[in-house]
Amino acid sequence: MTQQTAVDRPVDADPAEPWQRLNARLILVQLSILAAPAASFAGTLLITGGTLNLQSLITLGSLLITACVITGISLMRFLTTRYRITGDRIELRSGLLFRSHRSIRLDRIRGVDLTANPVHRVFGLTSVRIGTGDQTSSSRRLSLDGVSKAQGAELRQRLLSRRDAVTGHPGDDDDHTIADLDWAWIRYAPLTIWGVGGVLLGVGTVYRTLHEMRIDPLELGFVKGIEHRYGSVPLWFGVLVTVVILVVIGAVGSTATFTEGWYGYRLEREDGGTLRVLRGLLVTRSVTIEEQRLRGVELGETMLLRWAGGARLNAVASGLGDRDENRKRRMLTPPVPRAEALRVAADVLGESQSPTSAAELTPHPRSALRRRVNRALTATVLISAVPALLGALLWTPLLYVAAACAVVLLPVTLALAHDAYRTLGHGLHGRYLVTRYGTFSHRTVALQREGIIGIGVSRSLFQRRSGLLTLTATTAAGDHKYKVRDVTVTDGLALAERAVPGLLAPFLEPAGAGSYGGAAASGGASGAGGGSHGGPIGHGFAGRARSSGHGGHRRRR
Repeated sequence: MTQQTAVDRPVDADPAEPWQRLNARLILVQLSILAAPAASFAGTLLITGGTLNLQSLITLGSLLITACVITGISLMRFLTTRYRITGDRIELRSGLLFRSHRSIRLDRIRGVDLTANPVHRVFGLTSVRIGTGDQTSSSRRLSLDGVSKAQGAELRQRLLSRRDAVTGHPGDDDDHTIADLDWAWIRYAPLTIWGVGGVLLGVGTVYRTLHEMRIDPLELGFVKGIEHRYGSVPLWFGVLVTVVILVVIGAVGSTATFTEGWYGYRLEREDGGTLRVLRGLLVTRSVTIEEQRLRGVELGETMLLRWAGGARLNAVASGLGDRDENRKRRMLTPPVPRAEALRVAADVLGESQSPTSAAELTPHPRSALRRRVNRALTATVLISAVPALLGALLWTPLLYVAAACAVVLLPVTLALAHDAYRTLGHGLHGRYLVTRYGTFSHRTVALQREGIIGIGVSRSLFQRRSGLLTLTATTAAGDHKYKVRDVTVTDGLALAERAVPGLLAPFLEPAGAGSYGGAAASGGASGAGGGSHGGPIGHGFAGRARSSGHGGHRRRR
């Protein structure tokens, strides 16, 4: 059976071009899968002291059968896979029972990434992933899982150079390294909760696996010893020790993750107008981003990282695949000092100053602060209401717990509300629309105005009562939608008009027109001429979209 799954139907292939096979060392990689059940069997014997029950044997046997099936399928894929570059395309054939013939035109290639996991690296292999930038389906990507490192580097160079030759993309002599790893950055690694979360996830996974094998982890000898030691100390001390241990292990895990993920990091600009990110210790990664598809940058500052003066930089670009792939491939820097992130952003965008560093962002109205304070009060009441209700119905001491929750949570939530308000900001910086928002994680996005394909206007019931709205800039890159939250009606519509002139005008009514003339002023707009940004919207309209819910317009790019 033959299945045609080509991205573009192959035509006029050069018969003289030889088909190539994957590297033969891939066979050893596939056979190494069988090491997983062997390691599981040895680990189970070690934990249980050399005794296995029927359930354990069934589980281990199922794991062995699964590993054998996967190994057989992988070996069959190796034996049937062929690829070649010919004419103006790259072709891939694979499959035995269900054969597929796929091809991609060279001028549609958006990225050629090289990835090697630890097993591949042991045998000197790498995987080549060729993408077209399609963001909805993984079928528009070719993957060669098992060529030598030299073959992978050569293949990447050939594909990109021939793509540039086909598309007529001019060469770029401005090749240089934008950033490379400074081991002083490792101080930012522990400033994340993901290390603690990874510890809890690992413990939970081990517990569930042993439980499925009819092995009670709580009955194991070393667990009994830990339980006995905890029973001999006060409860508060045991809880404190547990928290400290989790934090320490989490910090160590985060540092190890940073080392593995960013070892050998280098961000460089290559000939042909591409950015390349190289990184990885156990799993090496090489990610390519076309500069012509770069639509901006995003500066991310999580709470602990922000307190330490750090940040990380992501690309806002199209052609990086679907949402999951985009999140993996968009990273331009690890956690670095904020000044370094701003320098890299300016270099990547080709600007003298990073738009994300603009200090003249317009603050948002005080009504936006009231909305966040109201949310803080609501959250405090709802959380405290749970123990209060249980105390009133079941156990009176819970009323004291409710009171303690309210006393502790109220200042914390109010502080978060004020921080979220101070974070809010927006403005235009040259050819970029800049928006900043976030509570636990501050995000500052600089988006090219020419990359905006739509403007959305939304107003909730509470926003209408406060005279506010949220603007959503739609783009084909990154997360697709970037919001300017809780701005006044007049300022928001004026910002939209200045960012993309004429895009929103067909959806607005002049001041005094129809039934919205008076409603615009009562809704929080300051009337005609009230826009602080000026421009056609500020002076020619009452600052009211035709629909009180949301409006917008899209244009072709």
